[in-house]
Amino acid sequence: IMTIENFKALSHEQKLLELKHEGELLGSYERNAEDDGEKTPGDIFQLHDFWVFLSEDEKMVIPTRRDPLNK
Repeated sequence: IMTIENFKALSHEQKLLELKHEGELLGSYERNAEDDGEKTPGDIFQLHDFWVFLSEDEKMVIPTRRDPLNK
């Protein structure tokens, strides 16, 4: 089973393939910038026991243990 640690070790292309084949799309999401800059539009996927943010341009693939959609 894929863990968040295993996922982080994958190449960018492998992460995209894993999301495409194993991820469950939960909906669109705008990720806050670290420096209060513009938000990054994208989607949230659930993958096994963690979540992944994928930006619209597919350049950012960010796994998290916290459900970003659960306010």
